[in-house]
Amino acid sequence: MTVEAAGLARLEGCLSELGSVLVAFSGGADSAFLLAAAVRVLGADQVVAATAVSPSLPGVELAAAREFAGRLGVRHVTPATDELSREGYRANGADRCLFCKAELIDVLRPLAAELGLAHVATGTNADDARAGFRPGIRAAAERGAATPLLDAGLRKAEVRAISRDWGLVTWDKPAAACLSSRLAYGVAVTPWRLARVERAEVALRSALADAGLAVRDLRVRDLGDVARIEIDAERVEAVAGRPELLAAVTGFERVEVDPRGFRSGSMNEALSARSG
Repeated sequence: MTVEAAGLARLEGCLSELGSVLVAFSGGADSAFLLAAAVRVLGADQVVAATAVSPSLPGVELAAAREFAGRLGVRHVTPATDELSREGYRANGADRCLFCKAELIDVLRPLAAELGLAHVATGTNADDARAGFRPGIRAAAERGAATPLLDAGLRKAEVRAISRDWGLVTWDKPAAACLSSRLAYGVAVTPWRLARVERAEVALRSALADAGLAVRDLRVRDLGDVARIEIDAERVEAVAGRPELLAAVTGFERVEVDPRGFRSGSMNEALSARSG
């Protein structure tokens, strides 16, 4: 039995034990795979997809999530979350994700009960649990959220491999963290800042595509008055030398390109440097 097959068998067992689930469905590769697996194991009538709507969710992600759930034939709900009402979230310290995940599960648990579903499940995978500082995972666990992918020992590569075998469009989808992850720690999270970052990313991606420089990974990091662009490493030199493209990013005093290219979780590098 392959690694993927063994992990999938364990996942089927985990889902069968849950019986019915409200899947916290961000639209990313992990939660999409979990949703598809839950439908396969439990049936669409025992599964609901929930995409939390707030200023931190890019509009394009909501549209994609709605389309994906529709293809699976599963009910899709879009409850509003208000993480911005939590002081710890707005302060944007290193533990910001704790407050975000707490808000999410606090909203989804009563919703699951209202829908007659036994559990709330997240797409946390086995790699996430090994990734070091993840306060959001702890917050969800404290609130009783199920983690079938983690419990089955499925890593990101296995999630993608099985998703590809199943024909899921999300199998190779780039990581798409919430908009708040673009803000440097200590820069207060506000609706205005989140909207500014989203506008900048949409405009820059469009400008790059028009210039024949389509990219896979792109982030506009908000450092306060400075926007730092992270992009596929092989595109850094070309983009840095095209000021007319960087002009698509507006609302900041200065725009710079990170010479190291895109790195998921790059905002945590400052935390590691301080702790070291």
